[in-house]
Amino acid sequence: MEVLIQAAQLILSLSILVILHELGHFIPAKLFKTRVEKFYLFFDPWFSLFKFKKGETEYGVGWLPLGGYVKISGMIDESMDKEQMKEEPKPWEFRSKPAWQRLIIMLGGVIVNVILGIVIYTGILFTWGNEYIPTDGLTYGVYADTTAIEMGIKSGDKILAVDGEKVTKFSDIQMNILINNAKKVSIEREGRKEEITLPEGTISKLIKNQKSFIEPAVIAEVKEIVPNSPADSAGLKVGDRITAINNTATPYFQDVVKYLKAHPSSLVELELMREGATQNLSARVSKNGTLGFAITPIDEQITFSTEKYTLIESVPAGINKAYDSFDNYIKQMKLVFEPETEAYKSLGGFISIGKAFSPEWDWQRFWSFTAFLSIILAIMNILPIPALDGGHVLFLLVEIISGKKPSDKFLENAQVVGFVILLALMLLANGNDIIRLFQ
Repeated sequence: MEVLIQAAQLILSLSILVILHELGHFIPAKLFKTRVEKFYLFFDPWFSLFKFKKGETEYGVGWLPLGGYVKISGMIDESMDKEQMKEEPKPWEFRSKPAWQRLIIMLGGVIVNVILGIVIYTGILFTWGNEYIPTDGLTYGVYADTTAIEMGIKSGDKILAVDGEKVTKFSDIQMNILINNAKKVSIEREGRKEEITLPEGTISKLIKNQKSFIEPAVIAEVKEIVPNSPADSAGLKVGDRITAINNTATPYFQDVVKYLKAHPSSLVELELMREGATQNLSARVSKNGTLGFAITPIDEQITFSTEKYTLIESVPAGINKAYDSFDNYIKQMKLVFEPETEAYKSLGGFISIGKAFSPEWDWQRFWSFTAFLSIILAIMNILPIPALDGGHVLFLLVEIISGKKPSDKFLENAQVVGFVILLALMLLANGNDIIRLFQ
């Protein structure tokens, strides 16, 4: 069921982004009296799921959810309609329009995606605000996974700064280390301030990890006990704090979960603190690796902060958030071209994108990720690769500057090259997804 919910969110998000992106081309084309033959959500090789014609334009929904398109008369695009290009140019065709009009038509989709990202971020900030965990709100510091431990970070550390710059939001720590190729991290450990020098290969390990290397540390303080569970049978009480299992220290709830998952159906000795005194209990772990208790909720163990915005305040804040998304993604893209980081192995396709949506329908997360995807779509489409909007823009700029239009034959060949590049990138990204399914 979770997969279906994520798939539904992915399709809805892509549909919104594709339709509005293509409208960005469609509207200026119509304003400049350029004929648009087709307007499609998704691609329709061989057949379409739905279509109708209004005026000179056929509107439809294709069966291949890899994007969408508008087919503009007299334009060398993904349709590769060479027969039309052999005829004499008509006044309503794309190729007959002045270069500046063609440039506006080609930039329309990217501009819409940028504006859409800003509008959605503005709406999110106005409606929900910006909730985050301040780094100084982590009562018990961070919980470090294997990658973090190799970096020199330990569970319980409080991270203060990255390369000398204070980090106020917990969610910014990993991003700051990753995109800025940080060399040092300042921490507070057991009341002392220290500086850690990150080892060589840190960026590669973070990318390969595919998840956050730290999370807020929480303790295993019992809040609720499931009736007739192993915890209930063992005599565990509300308020107990589990500190060790079978003489193995478990200072944090994450340690407790990890130990129990590794010892299903086992008889274990629990060491816990009860009203300031140490107690020992025996308990039989379930076959699922659980005892049947809930801990004090995370929002009661750490501090959350929320930045609230009025409608007027949310607009510049939305612009800043869109800019930060743009800037961070550009920096992440640069890592792909640095072989030592092996970032190309982390590229993901539709499976990775789908998994980024919540397994439960969460409108705030849906709109937040849709805004981020809109910014990504703008960046990817403006890349100067033939077959993308950016490729057309590049050739139009050359034409405007030089006063000479590239030949149709050159544009056709460039389009083919662009398709090959895009196909290779698509195979790499989705191939990585498939490989990860079997790892």
